[in-house]
Amino acid sequence: MPLLRFVLLILLVLNLTYGSVKAQPAASLPAVSHNNALTIADYDKLVKRYRYSKPDSATFFAKQAIALAQKTNDLNGYAMMLNHLGMIDDNLGEFDASKLKYMEALAMYRKKKNAVGEAAIIIRLGVVELRKGNYDKAIGYFLRSLEVAERSNNMPGKMEAYLTVAEGYVGQRKFDVALKYLNIAEGINQTIPFSNLSLNIYNNYGIIYRELGIDEKAKAYLEKGIALSDVPQYQGLNITLTNNLAKVYNKEGNKNKSIQLQKEALTKARKIQNYLREFQTLTGLGDTYGALNAKQAIYYFKQALELVREKGAHKQEIEVLSRLADLYKSQRNFEAALLMKEQQNALADSFFYKNMAKQVVSLQSDYELYKSNARVSALKLENTRQKLESKIYVGLSAACVLIIGVVGYNFYRSRKLNRLLNQANNSLEESNNVKDKLFSVLAHDLRTPFASVIDLMFLLEDEDIEPAERIMLVKKITAASNVSLETLNMLLKWGEMQLNGVRLNSMIVEPKQAIARVVDLITANADKKRITILDKVVDNMAITVDPNHFEFIVRNLLANAVKFTASGGVVIIDAEVSYKASEVIFSITDNGVGIKPERIARLFNVGNASTKGTHNETGTSLGLVMCKEFIDLNKGCIWVESEVNKGSTFYFALPLFKVTVPGLPVNLPDAKASSANI
Repeated sequence: MPLLRFVLLILLVLNLTYGSVKAQPAASLPAVSHNNALTIADYDKLVKRYRYSKPDSATFFAKQAIALAQKTNDLNGYAMMLNHLGMIDDNLGEFDASKLKYMEALAMYRKKKNAVGEAAIIIRLGVVELRKGNYDKAIGYFLRSLEVAERSNNMPGKMEAYLTVAEGYVGQRKFDVALKYLNIAEGINQTIPFSNLSLNIYNNYGIIYRELGIDEKAKAYLEKGIALSDVPQYQGLNITLTNNLAKVYNKEGNKNKSIQLQKEALTKARKIQNYLREFQTLTGLGDTYGALNAKQAIYYFKQALELVREKGAHKQEIEVLSRLADLYKSQRNFEAALLMKEQQNALADSFFYKNMAKQVVSLQSDYELYKSNARVSALKLENTRQKLESKIYVGLSAACVLIIGVVGYNFYRSRKLNRLLNQANNSLEESNNVKDKLFSVLAHDLRTPFASVIDLMFLLEDEDIEPAERIMLVKKITAASNVSLETLNMLLKWGEMQLNGVRLNSMIVEPKQAIARVVDLITANADKKRITILDKVVDNMAITVDPNHFEFIVRNLLANAVKFTASGGVVIIDAEVSYKASEVIFSITDNGVGIKPERIARLFNVGNASTKGTHNETGTSLGLVMCKEFIDLNKGCIWVESEVNKGSTFYFALPLFKVTVPGLPVNLPDAKASSANI
């Protein structure tokens, strides 16, 4: 390497703020081009070198590369660096930030018609959803990536898509379906050169067989992967494979072997300065020691806590604090357990709920701006009107012959301006309605439960209160707080929808799975009232809808049915395919109090007042309004049939999507037929 080239590299490394990247020996730096200027390929190697060990340094190099890409109009290079930056955010748990970068990179790859890059970015979008636990959404992205890879005959891309679809089904614990996709990926793997994806296939086989209890097969795949990955470029995957093998031994009860493997993995992770793998191993050791030696478990969890705090990885920090709290609690060290929980909650408030605070500020700012613009428009229109009136007077004095014509013309213009003024006034009135509803809910639906919490806390301060009464009061406080939080969340969501519109991310959804999840959530409340929920929805259907919208609709309608049904009642959820209309009609039926005819007409309007349930349950009346808006946006419709004291049936229809994949359940979409709207 020329001397000038070497000096340039050292200067770039030392240029990082306060020495966040130390100068590395020449042998430890990635190979770079032999000119005197860094290329996008050189920056790519440097970012990969520091992405895990020093994310700040990797970010520095990526931004330098973006500046170069902008200068040379290299969209592919720009997109590559956005992908790197998205992965750095992803690793730190900043999922919203990473998704924005991925979407920007996706647009660039599409503009350049780079199908390989497009497929890879869509995979990354799916990985974000996978890490958030949105498995249906993740699978939709992976299937879309498969479609792109097939269109360009990109074999590695196809293999990665099949592999990630399998990982999505592993997350849903559908191991039989996951194995079918994984087998397809392994078949492709046999026809192309060995890569890190090959190791991921072995790792996923190990996880699936471990969860299925077929430990010998799990060991065989993991050991094969460990042997093939024992080279410098695959050390990260080698550590992951080793940790998963340790989990197999721990599951069998062979904790000594598990600990031995994890300590080997920890040494490797620290050697390559891969903090994510180090964190993974430290928490694994803490879990393994948990029931064996609490002191050792705490020792490793504290190391993990120190590591993630140093990296600013808030999501992982919350995870460790939760595990430490549980560990201290099991030791009956309640003071330490409470401290961990307080730190966990404080961090969750500042990290996870900061977006909620931004939404509140954004709602207020947008509303004030909207109101201000409407006033300006009204003033401009009024000014124009006054000028026209002046012209009328001038015309009258100038020529009586033209009076009729001028008056008629200006009368027409005045009428038009009046209409415009009325429109502006209507907009202001609509804005005021939104504002009034917001303040109404804040004043009534939020104030009441908060006041209740304060009263209960006052009672709880009494030192002479009996333990049973204290437990009862705490339960009431929890219930009132949950109502307040649910109301606030719905209020923020609805307000955002009014100002910014509703975002749509349509994809193929299996309603049976989504409904089953919602039923599981609602069952706890139903059991308290001894209400039976019957799920009659069958498996063999699929719809085209935004999955988040669909789950909200079902959850809200099902919760309402339980709310307005007396103890011992029945709630039935069903679905019928209408092939003629190409839609699926869902119905949620209860034998509750019913709805008066005069209320049905305004049931889905903002002005509709909320009513209490059979056990005095409260609500905001916004749920049905949002349901209708979501259904309309997804090209469906909603209606209700009800009879007082006999019950109600809420119907909603959504577009049907049905396709059969050979060898798989009939409700699974294949890649080519996927209509995921990305």
